[in-house]
Amino acid sequence: MKLINCADVLVMGAGPAALCITSELVQQGLDVQAIASKSPLEPWPNTYGIWASELESLNMQELLKYRWKDTVSFFGDGLSDKGNICTNHYLDYGLFNLINFQEALLERCNGLSWQVETVEKINFREKETIVICASGKKYSARLVIDASGHKTPFIRRPEHDEIAKQAAYGVVGKFSSAPVNKNRFVLMDFRPDHLNANQLKEPPSFLYAMDLGDGSYFVEETSLACAPPVSFESLKARLNSRLACKGIQIEEIIHEEHCLFPMNLPLPYRDQPLLAFGGSASMVHPASGYMVGSLLRRAPSLAKEIAKVIKEDPLIPTSQIARRGWQTLWTTELVQRHRLYQFGLQRLMSFDESLLRSFFDTFFKLPRKDWYGYLTNTLPLPRLFLVMLKLFSIAPSKVRLGMLGLIIKKKD
Repeated sequence: MKLINCADVLVMGAGPAALCITSELVQQGLDVQAIASKSPLEPWPNTYGIWASELESLNMQELLKYRWKDTVSFFGDGLSDKGNICTNHYLDYGLFNLINFQEALLERCNGLSWQVETVEKINFREKETIVICASGKKYSARLVIDASGHKTPFIRRPEHDEIAKQAAYGVVGKFSSAPVNKNRFVLMDFRPDHLNANQLKEPPSFLYAMDLGDGSYFVEETSLACAPPVSFESLKARLNSRLACKGIQIEEIIHEEHCLFPMNLPLPYRDQPLLAFGGSASMVHPASGYMVGSLLRRAPSLAKEIAKVIKEDPLIPTSQIARRGWQTLWTTELVQRHRLYQFGLQRLMSFDESLLRSFFDTFFKLPRKDWYGYLTNTLPLPRLFLVMLKLFSIAPSKVRLGMLGLIIKKKD
């Protein structure tokens, strides 16, 4: 027996998270509805990068538009020969072909039509959830999943005094000379030789850059995490200063990118009848800011569990469906790993520019499988503990003190 005019699941959102979970729910044969303030056909504004092996493990590597095997980082001071030494990561990295990625997910949705609406209120009943939109229309479903992003007002979570955000300003364009070596991807360039004395006291940022071929490059100045976040204006000025220090000018801007998202958003309360996925579920990796790989890995198991619960008992209370969903999305192990990553992020936020360079220089001296697993959140909990202990054991004494919270960043 099924409630009349009531879908199995209603998904809110039209970004990567929403399309990932919606496509998997549809593949499970559920009756799915979708609502978003924007059409799922509207192009996604920002680039999405991922380690290519993450997609290879999912047999989805064809979704990459660009791929680099020459991947490096720079952690020297830029003022001596040491500044010219880079860490070669020996793993290839790629950028999604967003059009293909979007189309592939929509194709898996089997023609599902999104309702372009703004949700104003959500009412919960024992066996259905009612979504009320600004237009006055109402939609009902056994379960509602909020995949509309971290700004959602509908997901309840603990209060947090200091939300740290990753901020980035970037440019895809043509330059007077190459800002990156041919066929190279730069994950992090922390060299600070373009900064003045006052800027060195400010929260640090790094260059994320890549050769796109055909004389085009993507360069982006990124602040790992800061509360309050570093402004786009400051990041743009630092990027221009970094380029000018090398005698490079931007000759043509093809695309400007502005990124701002929370890195330490608390996990939602997992006893609420509204389920979340993506940014609204705090799935951004606190150590790296990456999320798409996690979306692709975790959506299938979540959709499968939801389908199993609904098909086993068509009249099971909504709260119980949501509870099973939360338990699948945030297992005890994943919760503990997330807390460890947030602890590490909090320590890094106290590091000044010099200490942060030293930390990352040490981090990439770990075995490749360890730092890769750390950045992709694929290390089992016991291994994650061991990797963090190994990092502490090989770190310089000043970095160790910082990791213990015994170095406090000076504030003017």
